[in-house]
Amino acid sequence: MEHPLLLRLKERILTPRLYPIRDFFKNPERGFYRLSDDGKTLGFMQPSGEARRMNLFVQALDGEKLIGEPQQLTHETERDLAGYVFKGNDVALFSKDFGGDENFHVLAVNTRTGAALDLTPGDKVRASIEDDLEDDADHVLISHNLRNPEVFDVYRVNVHTGAAERVAENPGNIIGWQTDQAGKLRAAVASDGLMSVVLYRDSEAEEFRPIIETDFRTSVGPAFFDFDNRGLYLYSARGRDKVAFVRIDPTQPNDEQVVFANDQVDLDGVGYSHQRKVLTAAVYQTDKQHLHFFDDLTRRIYAQLNAQLPGYEIHLQANNKAETLFIVAAVNDRTPGKRYLYDATRDALTLLSETNPAIAETDMAHMQPVQYTSRDGLTIHGYLTLPLGHQPGQNKLPVVINPHGGPWARDSWGFNPEVQFLANRGYAVLQMNFRGSTGYGRQFWESSFGQWGLTMQDDITDGVQWLIDEGIADPERIAIYGASYGGYATLAGVTLTPDLYAAAVDYVGVSNLFTFLGTIPPYWKPMLEKMQAMVGDPVKDKARLEATSPALLAERIKTPLFVAQGAQDPRVNKAESDQMVEALKARGVEVEYMVKDNEGHGFHNDENKFEFYAAMEKFLAQHLKP
Repeated sequence: MEHPLLLRLKERILTPRLYPIRDFFKNPERGFYRLSDDGKTLGFMQPSGEARRMNLFVQALDGEKLIGEPQQLTHETERDLAGYVFKGNDVALFSKDFGGDENFHVLAVNTRTGAALDLTPGDKVRASIEDDLEDDADHVLISHNLRNPEVFDVYRVNVHTGAAERVAENPGNIIGWQTDQAGKLRAAVASDGLMSVVLYRDSEAEEFRPIIETDFRTSVGPAFFDFDNRGLYLYSARGRDKVAFVRIDPTQPNDEQVVFANDQVDLDGVGYSHQRKVLTAAVYQTDKQHLHFFDDLTRRIYAQLNAQLPGYEIHLQANNKAETLFIVAAVNDRTPGKRYLYDATRDALTLLSETNPAIAETDMAHMQPVQYTSRDGLTIHGYLTLPLGHQPGQNKLPVVINPHGGPWARDSWGFNPEVQFLANRGYAVLQMNFRGSTGYGRQFWESSFGQWGLTMQDDITDGVQWLIDEGIADPERIAIYGASYGGYATLAGVTLTPDLYAAAVDYVGVSNLFTFLGTIPPYWKPMLEKMQAMVGDPVKDKARLEATSPALLAERIKTPLFVAQGAQDPRVNKAESDQMVEALKARGVEVEYMVKDNEGHGFHNDENKFEFYAAMEKFLAQHLKP
């Protein structure tokens, strides 16, 4: 006879606690920490006001000790701040949009007085920080599209007065800008959609000249300038399948010196120390994130942190200018983790907050890296999350298939509140990096061109079949849920494979490839030819686009469908969801439709997130009966 304590432990493992929806999706009580240049002020965001929007706060620091009470700097009531950075010691730069329209403004707020200034002129203008000019106390480089909605010019803006000087006018084809280590605008990327050109100049007084020309299929772009401002580091796939980190002399641009490459996957990025002027680490992902260190100090810092925080991925999220104090995130697949202040000179960690103390890590499920083979022989990588306590050989599970958005993006290992919510409700969740997902090289990415609803969808379908063959999925209780391109894949799933799914949830998804390509934001128009090459040309590929546009195939749908859409979405217009819903209603088919007038490409306000996931929970339970 087993000991009662052991029996209770087993019972707990097999019947994990069911957490309220808001525990998964509410804003953190405190997070998004940053440090002023001198390390004497800590910035963070936390909910405030009746609507509990994420606003910016600051608090004085003495070493790693917090002094006094936090001071609230912003008072947003409609939407959370999109993000912020410190500018020197006394100014923070933050961004916000309006109802989800993604027309982000950049504002400056004095951290001593709370006085705020909008640095972005005009309505319906989209702005972003090109360079915070770390060594210039008064100015920042901001790009925006006030002059022409389709392109972005660059301005040097005084953060105290808002006075702006244009330092580069976009001739109409530049899609990216690059400053040197002194904050001078000295490189750019131009494109007509199909061909890309890296531009370079020796000084801001000169005209840009082309140094590298490729078609869009060959990924090449500036990373940052060398520390002497003579060489240029690039992320480049010239002559190789995987993106590598290389250095060039702009006078000999075809002579690439490979600094780091991985033969399995693309490089995600490379960091460097502005203070010490050395490369620090390269980041890449296979099943999980990996680091390649370039200098001993960075390697030692990570080793010290790993020793103190075993079992967690470590991310250095911010630092003071002297690079002695760091904001550290410790995360894994079962928790968004904790945030710490780390004094590297003393190897001392100070806990700042737990990101989501409402959820116990031990009650969450493990995300398992998996792979399977597509019908045409490709290896498809992904992640499988089984409900906590489920044992191999037990009853077959209800499953939610969750294709990612993009589609030229990827799913990664780590804490995902949607996945954990679904697993907590008894569903297995399969995420797959179908062909076209980034990180797996040019050939894998390019194999998705012209394949929306075709082989890309087959990869998803093959994942479903793999789960059935493995004895994990109950073939009568499989749902598909996705957002953006994942929403398209959801709609394609219930039109192209109408017998496969018992329920479907489309969240801000594309339904009609013709209308989608015809309603892109103005700042996407310079890349329209590229999009047509990757997705399809409405004229040349008319038959294929008709055969893979779910709104035009609505008569095939017999799967219960739930659609959610933000009215202000600039990327996937509300009309995409409207026409899908209208096509079903015209056939007398019931479809659940949730529209939020104050949201864009996905719901961000807490109350809207709670309502959406509550509706999804009810919908899935009705049709999958977990």
